[in-house]
Amino acid sequence: MGVCDMCGNDYDRSFTITRGDRSRTYDSLECAVTDWAPACGHCGCRVLGHGVEKSGTVFCCSHCAESPDRAMPRFGAAPT
Repeated sequence: MGVCDMCGNDYDRSFTITRGDRSRTYDSLECAVTDWAPACGHCGCRVLGHGVEKSGTVFCCSHCAESPDRAMPRFGAAPT
């Protein structure tokens, strides 16, 4: 059994992801994605897949990458 590095759950079906020198144990894909996937520079969602990179920042889509106001919006705010 392994203990999840994100949530601390001790789970008999845990798994380990290794990339370079970094190796972490997880109990779910949700915890792994939260730890490894970058957050969109505009809306904050986790970027699964290629995303869009602009000026060294990763975005989830071209809409977010091209947004004139790249600051993360407040919850409930109208999209920019």
